[in-house]
Amino acid sequence: MSHPQAPYTGRFAPSPTGPLHAGSLVAALASFLDARAAGGQWLLRIDDIDPPRAMPGATQRILSTLAAHHLHFDGSLQLQSNHYPAYANALDQLAASGLVFRCRCTRATLGPNSTCIASCAAEEVPATLPTSLRIKVPEHTTLEFDDLIKGPQRLALGEHTPNFILRRRDGLYAYQLACAVDDGDPSITHVIRGSDLLDSTFRQLYIQRCLGLEHPRYGHLPVLTDSDGNKLSKQTGAAALDDNTPYRNLQSALATLGQPPIDADGDVDALLTLATEHWSRTAIPK
Repeated sequence: MSHPQAPYTGRFAPSPTGPLHAGSLVAALASFLDARAAGGQWLLRIDDIDPPRAMPGATQRILSTLAAHHLHFDGSLQLQSNHYPAYANALDQLAASGLVFRCRCTRATLGPNSTCIASCAAEEVPATLPTSLRIKVPEHTTLEFDDLIKGPQRLALGEHTPNFILRRRDGLYAYQLACAVDDGDPSITHVIRGSDLLDSTFRQLYIQRCLGLEHPRYGHLPVLTDSDGNKLSKQTGAAALDDNTPYRNLQSALATLGQPPIDADGDVDALLTLATEHWSRTAIPK
Protein backbone atom coordinates (compact mmCIF):
# COMPACT_ATOMS: atom_id res chain seq x y z
CA MET A 1 0.00 0.00 0.00
CA SER A 2 1.60 3.22 -1.13
CA HIS A 3 1.90 6.12 1.29
CA PRO A 4 -0.73 8.84 0.88
CA GLN A 5 0.22 12.49 0.68
CA ALA A 6 1.33 13.53 4.16
CA PRO A 7 3.76 16.00 5.72
CA TYR A 8 7.33 14.86 5.13
CA THR A 9 8.83 12.88 8.01
CA GLY A 10 12.20 11.19 7.59
CA ARG A 11 14.44 9.36 9.99
CA PHE A 12 18.02 8.36 10.71
CA ALA A 13 18.33 4.96 12.39
CA PRO A 14 21.86 3.93 13.40
CA SER A 15 22.65 0.82 15.43
CA PRO A 16 24.55 1.31 18.73
CA THR A 17 27.40 -0.94 17.64
CA GLY A 18 30.02 1.81 17.70
CA PRO A 19 30.61 5.50 16.96
CA LEU A 20 29.47 7.12 13.73
CA HIS A 21 32.01 7.17 10.88
CA ALA A 22 32.26 9.04 7.57
CA GLY A 23 29.76 6.72 5.88
CA SER A 24 27.29 7.19 8.72
CA LEU A 25 27.57 10.96 8.36
CA VAL A 26 26.75 10.76 4.64
CA ALA A 27 23.53 8.89 5.44
CA ALA A 28 22.63 11.16 8.35
CA LEU A 29 23.31 14.35 6.41
CA ALA A 30 21.40 13.24 3.31
CA SER A 31 18.32 12.24 5.28
CA PHE A 32 18.55 15.46 7.32
CA LEU A 33 18.85 17.74 4.27
CA ASP A 34 16.14 15.91 2.36
CA ALA A 35 13.75 16.42 5.26
CA ARG A 36 14.69 20.04 5.90
CA ALA A 37 14.55 20.96 2.18
CA ALA A 38 10.99 19.60 2.11
CA GLY A 39 10.07 21.57 5.22
CA GLY A 40 9.63 18.30 7.07
CA GLN A 41 10.64 16.61 10.29
CA TRP A 42 13.75 14.51 10.88
CA LEU A 43 13.52 11.82 13.56
CA LEU A 44 16.22 9.77 15.28
CA ARG A 45 15.71 6.09 16.06
CA ILE A 46 18.35 3.88 17.65
CA ASP A 47 18.05 0.36 16.25
CA ASP A 48 19.07 -1.43 19.45
CA ILE A 49 17.46 -4.85 18.94
CA ASP A 50 20.77 -6.77 18.85
CA PRO A 51 22.21 -6.49 22.39
CA PRO A 52 25.12 -8.92 21.75
CA ARG A 53 26.52 -6.50 19.15
CA ALA A 54 25.84 -3.30 21.08
CA MET A 55 28.80 -1.30 22.36
CA PRO A 56 28.50 0.25 25.82
CA GLY A 57 28.11 4.00 25.54
CA ALA A 58 27.53 3.93 21.78
CA THR A 59 24.10 5.57 21.90
CA GLN A 60 25.41 8.54 23.85
CA ARG A 61 28.39 8.78 21.50
CA ILE A 62 26.03 8.86 18.50
CA LEU A 63 23.97 11.61 20.13
CA SER A 64 27.10 13.62 20.89
CA THR A 65 28.40 13.32 17.33
CA LEU A 66 25.09 14.42 15.80
CA ALA A 67 24.97 17.38 18.19
CA ALA A 68 28.58 18.32 17.35
CA HIS A 69 27.60 18.43 13.67
CA HIS A 70 24.43 20.45 14.47
CA LEU A 71 22.22 17.70 13.07
CA HIS A 72 19.38 18.26 15.53
CA PHE A 73 16.49 15.81 15.39
CA ASP A 74 12.81 16.53 16.04
CA GLY A 75 10.74 15.04 18.82
CA SER A 76 12.05 12.54 21.32
CA LEU A 77 14.67 9.85 20.80
CA GLN A 78 13.14 6.53 19.72
CA LEU A 79 14.49 3.11 20.69
CA GLN A 80 13.56 -0.05 18.80
CA SER A 81 13.84 -1.99 22.05
CA ASN A 82 10.67 -0.19 23.17
CA HIS A 83 8.74 -1.58 20.20
CA TYR A 84 8.86 -5.31 21.01
CA PRO A 85 5.06 -5.57 21.51
CA ALA A 86 4.51 -4.20 17.99
CA TYR A 87 6.96 -6.75 16.54
CA ALA A 88 5.25 -9.59 18.43
CA ASN A 89 1.86 -8.51 17.10
CA ALA A 90 3.20 -8.33 13.56
CA LEU A 91 4.73 -11.80 13.88
CA ASP A 92 1.43 -13.18 15.16
CA GLN A 93 -0.41 -11.60 12.23
CA LEU A 94 1.99 -13.10 9.70
CA ALA A 95 1.76 -16.51 11.39
CA ALA A 96 -2.04 -16.36 11.32
CA SER A 97 -1.80 -15.80 7.57
CA GLY A 98 0.20 -19.01 7.19
CA LEU A 99 3.36 -17.20 6.12
CA VAL A 100 5.67 -18.20 8.98
CA PHE A 101 7.54 -21.47 9.54
CA ARG A 102 10.07 -22.79 12.03
CA CYS A 103 13.55 -23.42 10.66
CA ARG A 104 16.15 -25.56 12.42
CA CYS A 105 18.93 -24.91 9.89
CA THR A 106 22.27 -23.49 10.95
CA ARG A 107 24.39 -21.06 8.96
CA ALA A 108 26.43 -23.95 7.63
CA THR A 109 23.38 -25.56 6.02
CA LEU A 110 21.72 -22.48 4.54
CA GLY A 111 21.51 -21.85 0.82
CA PRO A 112 22.03 -18.72 -1.34
CA ASN A 113 21.11 -15.40 0.30
CA SER A 114 20.98 -17.20 3.67
CA THR A 115 17.74 -18.97 2.76
CA CYS A 116 16.47 -22.28 4.10
CA ILE A 117 16.83 -24.90 1.36
CA ALA A 118 15.86 -27.83 3.58
CA SER A 119 12.32 -29.10 4.11
CA CYS A 120 11.61 -27.03 7.24
CA ALA A 121 8.71 -25.16 5.63
CA ALA A 122 6.92 -28.43 4.88
CA GLU A 123 7.56 -29.98 8.29
CA GLU A 124 6.09 -29.43 11.75
CA VAL A 125 9.35 -28.53 13.46
CA PRO A 126 8.79 -28.75 17.23
CA ALA A 127 8.82 -25.48 19.12
CA THR A 128 11.01 -27.15 21.74
CA LEU A 129 13.93 -27.26 19.30
CA PRO A 130 16.22 -24.25 18.78
CA THR A 131 14.67 -22.68 15.70
CA SER A 132 14.38 -19.41 13.88
CA LEU A 133 11.10 -18.13 12.46
CA ARG A 134 11.10 -17.42 8.73
CA ILE A 135 8.64 -15.86 6.33
CA LYS A 136 7.65 -17.60 3.10
CA VAL A 137 7.93 -15.67 -0.16
CA PRO A 138 5.92 -17.28 -3.00
CA GLU A 139 8.06 -18.18 -6.01
CA HIS A 140 6.53 -15.68 -8.42
CA THR A 141 6.62 -12.69 -6.03
CA THR A 142 8.14 -9.65 -7.77
CA LEU A 143 8.41 -6.23 -6.15
CA GLU A 144 8.95 -2.84 -7.76
CA PHE A 145 9.38 0.68 -6.45
CA ASP A 146 10.60 4.03 -7.71
CA ASP A 147 13.75 4.90 -5.80
CA LEU A 148 14.05 8.63 -5.10
CA ILE A 149 17.74 8.55 -6.09
CA LYS A 150 18.40 5.46 -8.19
CA GLY A 151 15.15 5.42 -10.15
CA PRO A 152 12.96 2.35 -10.86
CA GLN A 153 13.95 -0.79 -8.95
CA ARG A 154 12.68 -4.31 -9.45
CA LEU A 155 13.46 -7.67 -7.84
CA ALA A 156 12.02 -11.15 -8.30
CA LEU A 157 12.07 -11.64 -4.54
CA GLY A 158 10.51 -15.11 -4.64
CA GLU A 159 13.41 -16.38 -6.74
CA HIS A 160 16.12 -14.32 -5.08
CA THR A 161 15.03 -14.80 -1.44
CA PRO A 162 12.26 -17.42 -1.07
CA ASN A 163 12.38 -17.08 2.73
CA PHE A 164 14.17 -15.00 5.34
CA ILE A 165 14.36 -14.66 9.11
CA LEU A 166 11.82 -12.76 11.21
CA ARG A 167 12.96 -13.97 14.63
CA ARG A 168 16.36 -15.46 15.34
CA ARG A 169 17.21 -18.71 17.10
CA ASP A 170 18.19 -16.71 20.19
CA GLY A 171 14.69 -15.19 20.32
CA LEU A 172 15.71 -11.72 19.13
CA TYR A 173 13.64 -10.05 16.43
CA ALA A 174 15.36 -9.76 13.07
CA TYR A 175 16.24 -6.41 11.53
CA GLN A 176 13.92 -6.96 8.55
CA LEU A 177 10.80 -7.36 10.69
CA ALA A 178 11.62 -4.56 13.13
CA CYS A 179 12.52 -2.07 10.42
CA ALA A 180 9.52 -2.98 8.26
CA VAL A 181 7.15 -2.40 11.17
CA ASP A 182 8.77 0.84 12.33
CA ASP A 183 9.07 2.35 8.85
CA GLY A 184 5.56 1.15 8.00
CA ASP A 185 4.21 3.49 10.66
CA PRO A 186 2.07 6.16 8.96
CA SER A 187 4.22 8.90 10.50
CA ILE A 188 7.26 7.88 8.43
CA THR A 189 6.97 9.10 4.85
CA HIS A 190 10.59 8.96 3.58
CA VAL A 191 13.61 6.74 4.22
CA ILE A 192 16.97 7.89 2.84
CA ARG A 193 19.75 5.37 3.52
CA GLY A 194 22.72 3.56 1.99
CA SER A 195 22.57 1.37 -1.11
CA ASP A 196 23.91 -1.53 0.96
CA LEU A 197 20.35 -1.80 2.30
CA LEU A 198 18.65 -1.99 -1.10
CA ASP A 199 18.10 -5.76 -0.82
CA SER A 200 16.66 -5.20 2.64
CA THR A 201 14.21 -2.68 1.23
CA PHE A 202 12.59 -5.33 -0.95
CA ARG A 203 12.23 -7.68 2.03
CA GLN A 204 10.76 -4.91 4.16
CA LEU A 205 8.36 -3.90 1.40
CA TYR A 206 7.18 -7.50 1.27
CA ILE A 207 6.60 -7.63 5.04
CA GLN A 208 4.76 -4.31 4.93
CA ARG A 209 2.57 -5.58 2.10
CA CYS A 210 1.74 -8.76 4.02
CA LEU A 211 0.84 -6.71 7.09
CA GLY A 212 -1.18 -4.13 5.17
CA LEU A 213 1.19 -1.34 6.22
CA GLU A 214 1.92 1.80 4.25
CA HIS A 215 5.22 2.10 2.37
CA PRO A 216 7.47 5.11 2.85
CA ARG A 217 9.30 6.52 -0.17
CA TYR A 218 12.82 5.07 -0.29
CA GLY A 219 16.03 6.61 -1.58
CA HIS A 220 19.39 4.80 -1.62
CA LEU A 221 22.70 6.62 -1.39
CA PRO A 222 26.20 5.76 -2.61
CA VAL A 223 28.18 3.82 -0.01
CA LEU A 224 31.64 4.94 1.07
CA THR A 225 34.38 2.31 0.69
CA ASP A 226 37.94 1.90 1.87
CA SER A 227 41.01 1.60 -0.36
CA ASP A 228 40.24 -2.09 -0.93
CA GLY A 229 36.68 -1.39 -2.04
CA ASN A 230 35.09 -2.62 1.18
CA LYS A 231 32.14 -0.70 2.60
CA LEU A 232 33.06 1.52 5.52
CA SER A 233 31.41 0.06 8.60
CA LYS A 234 31.79 -0.20 12.33
CA GLN A 235 32.36 -3.94 11.95
CA THR A 236 35.37 -3.42 9.67
CA GLY A 237 36.92 -0.84 11.96
CA ALA A 238 36.03 2.38 10.15
CA ALA A 239 37.52 5.36 11.96
CA ALA A 240 35.16 7.30 14.19
CA LEU A 241 34.27 10.83 13.17
CA ASP A 242 36.30 13.56 14.83
CA ASP A 243 33.69 15.65 16.63
CA ASN A 244 36.19 18.52 16.77
CA THR A 245 36.08 19.02 12.98
CA PRO A 246 32.36 19.10 12.12
CA TYR A 247 32.67 21.73 9.38
CA ARG A 248 35.31 19.75 7.50
CA ASN A 249 33.41 16.49 8.01
CA LEU A 250 30.20 17.98 6.64
CA GLN A 251 31.95 19.46 3.61
CA SER A 252 33.40 16.04 2.82
CA ALA A 253 29.97 14.41 3.15
CA LEU A 254 28.42 17.02 0.86
CA ALA A 255 31.08 16.29 -1.76
CA THR A 256 30.31 12.57 -1.55
CA LEU A 257 26.65 13.43 -2.13
CA GLY A 258 27.53 15.41 -5.27
CA GLN A 259 26.31 18.70 -3.80
CA PRO A 260 27.86 22.04 -4.85
CA PRO A 261 30.83 23.29 -2.80
CA ILE A 262 29.83 25.66 -0.03
CA ASP A 263 32.07 28.15 1.75
CA ALA A 264 30.48 29.35 4.97
CA ASP A 265 33.68 30.54 6.66
CA GLY A 266 33.68 27.65 9.11
CA ASP A 267 30.16 28.33 10.36
CA VAL A 268 28.42 24.94 10.68
CA ASP A 269 24.90 26.37 10.96
CA ALA A 270 25.42 28.57 7.91
CA LEU A 271 26.82 25.60 6.01
CA LEU A 272 23.75 23.50 6.78
CA THR A 273 21.40 26.35 5.88
CA LEU A 274 23.05 26.81 2.48
CA ALA A 275 23.24 23.07 1.92
CA THR A 276 19.51 22.82 2.58
CA GLU A 277 18.75 25.65 0.14
CA HIS A 278 20.84 24.00 -2.60
CA TRP A 279 19.94 20.38 -1.82
CA SER A 280 19.50 18.28 -4.97
CA ARG A 281 18.67 14.59 -5.07
CA THR A 282 19.46 14.48 -8.77
CA ALA A 283 23.05 15.51 -8.07
CA ILE A 284 23.65 12.46 -5.87
CA PRO A 285 25.82 9.85 -7.65
CA LYS A 286 23.79 6.77 -8.51
